Amino acid sequence: MADGQYRFHQPGAGPFYYQHNQHNAQRGLNRAGSPPGGRRPFSNDTPSPSRSPANPSTAHSAFNMYQHGGHQGQHVMMNGQNHRGYGMQQMSKFQHNHHPHHNQASHHHNQHHQGGHINHQYNHSGGGSLPAPSSHFSQPHQNGVSENQQDDMDEPGGEHWQAQQQWAEEARANASPHHQARTVAQVSKHLSLGPSQTGNEEVQEEERNRPVTVPKGGRQGWTAIDLGGQGLRALSDVLFRYDFLQKLYLNHNNLDHLPLTIGRLKCLVELDVSGNQLRELPAEIGMLTNLERLMLVDNHLRTLPYELGHLYKLSALGVEGNPLNEDDMKRIMHMSTKEFIEFLRDGMPAPEPPVGRDWLALEDTSNTTSPTEKFSAFSYNILCDRYATKSQYGYAPARVLDWEHRKEIILGEILTQDPDIVCLQELDKYNYDEFFRPKLAESGYKGYFAQKSRHETAPSDQARHIDGCGTFFKEKKYILLDSQHLNFGRKAVERSGRHASADMINRVWQRDDIGTVVLLENRATGSRMIVANAHFYWDPAYKDVKLIQVAVLMEELTRLAEEYAKMPACKNKKVFQFSDAEDNGEPMPEPGPSQEYSSGPQLPVIICGDFNSGKDSAVYDLLSNGNLGSRHEDLGDRNYGTFSEAGISHPFTLKSAYSSVGELSFTNYTPGFTDVLDYIWYSSNSLRVSGLLGDVDMEYLQRVPGFPNFHFPSDHLALMAEFVVSGPKKLKVTEADFGSGSQRDGK
Repeated sequence: MADGQYRFHQPGAGPFYYQHNQHNAQRGLNRAGSPPGGRRPFSNDTPSPSRSPANPSTAHSAFNMYQHGGHQGQHVMMNGQNHRGYGMQQMSKFQHNHHPHHNQASHHHNQHHQGGHINHQYNHSGGGSLPAPSSHFSQPHQNGVSENQQDDMDEPGGEHWQAQQQWAEEARANASPHHQARTVAQVSKHLSLGPSQTGNEEVQEEERNRPVTVPKGGRQGWTAIDLGGQGLRALSDVLFRYDFLQKLYLNHNNLDHLPLTIGRLKCLVELDVSGNQLRELPAEIGMLTNLERLMLVDNHLRTLPYELGHLYKLSALGVEGNPLNEDDMKRIMHMSTKEFIEFLRDGMPAPEPPVGRDWLALEDTSNTTSPTEKFSAFSYNILCDRYATKSQYGYAPARVLDWEHRKEIILGEILTQDPDIVCLQELDKYNYDEFFRPKLAESGYKGYFAQKSRHETAPSDQARHIDGCGTFFKEKKYILLDSQHLNFGRKAVERSGRHASADMINRVWQRDDIGTVVLLENRATGSRMIVANAHFYWDPAYKDVKLIQVAVLMEELTRLAEEYAKMPACKNKKVFQFSDAEDNGEPMPEPGPSQEYSSGPQLPVIICGDFNSGKDSAVYDLLSNGNLGSRHEDLGDRNYGTFSEAGISHPFTLKSAYSSVGELSFTNYTPGFTDVLDYIWYSSNSLRVSGLLGDVDMEYLQRVPGFPNFHFPSDHLALMAEFVVSGPKKLKVTEADFGSGSQRDGK
């Protein structure tokens, strides 16, 4: 492993960190442990070629380390054959001059040709076929095809195969120890990078309705390690703790496998393992979804794993010099890297499902002597159909994103968990009307739905596909007494008696995020409950907007709770009959009298939703603590009227249902973002948590780069909590003690 004392310092040299090897000071030495007849060692007699990568924008940094001066008029030797025509076309295509390439035929390994090919079982046919070979005898080649087939592959017209040859030449020319780091250092002596030329910056497009991790500044200033040409046979596990690495060069060593921990390096943009002894790639390679360049040249690979299909950003996949099976070779000849990756992704078989999520029992209510009122609440951002696009979720196979596939899994999960209350976010009106409402009605649920306000101005054929929030409840257990649709932007600017500030109009009013509120009464016990279902703004750059939206929700809940506490008792519950649900023959519960509440905070409250805010946010602080100062950093220097002047508060004693277990590991899982965004909040003065649906199996996640996938239909995770209704707690009045010398009346 590289050590800190060997960190390479050059002005503007780029983010390299590499290890000196005293035994490889002479470039002509063979790599330690290279078998006789192996690939040629690097020699000082080998000229330095003038070339550039086929896709320089993704292959290397701004240093353009390969663009050195070179010789002209040379032809190219490939696979032991003289290809003048190809060499000239390459010079024309890439506008570079090439040097004679070493004869590779004598270095091919005979063991590669023994035994049959191991083929993938693809679901789709290949994108073309090899030209018909001539009838004369053909010698097999290292990459698993005959000389005639190899000649066909090297045809100047084969654009994709020419790219493979180009990448192979570059990989073979980089055999000297620390070639990449030294090249960058040499070039940097002649470059002065300005603030806008760091070589590592990437322009990121805004992603709709999907948060991304905001990078935090760190003290380490290097993001690449070059361990090339060291004769390494094994890698230290410490290397894979550097999860900030963007480039890793392990080329021209003696590695016969990549550790499974390679999947930890999720920031890698470039990985070069050319010139090793790899016979297979681990499935964990699919976790490296940021990879743009993967060089596997001159190894012993016969197959490529389907998990490469997750690498949707990959634009350069170098595989020349491997005895790949015939099917893969044909496709690589006729497909670009992106087309081949898409083929693997869409042909990917469904993996084994994970073990079920554990049910975490926090309280045993089965042996209580007195009757206990319990209910369960289920919350799920189901990823609206129109948001599940290839551009947003490029790592997922097309059939995984298909709504017909996803909606059945979502429905199955709801029916399996069998909750009393279901809160869905990102549910559009069409699927509420045509699928979820009728399907859930068959199982005894009734629903209430509200859309985002943009549906009011959209054409009718588009309006029904705009999402909102849908709340369902078991109709034999609950009566719906009231329902409310809250548009946070409108409510913010229409606050009674208050003039809306410019920030309130320009930042909050512009967003059409919504929430719904329903007031339910238990048919048997008469207890009432407020259930809020909300979806808040997604963008991490708008923490203040999320906070104001939550503040508006709590302000509305405070007002509604006071109204609901004064609502008269329900005298005739028989008028609340079933409208959609089928009568399954179960007897109706005996109706009980409505309970009375003296104030709003005494009513049990459940708030479910996608808050798009983490545990360290102002939103979390406000909900759990009941108040927030006006100078909180998430508000910044914005002017939000009384919220900015006097702070924000609410009268409820709220807790996150999962706070008793320290929250889940995550509720949103994508390659670019993994964190807790979804919650079920409850009023702890009248409810207590008795059970929770637990985490996803962590071992299963080691090969899953993100959701949605075959077993999880949304990028969010479903939450479920079971509650015990303990009744509203009255405030305890403590009499003041005035000391022994005082005496109260009547004593």
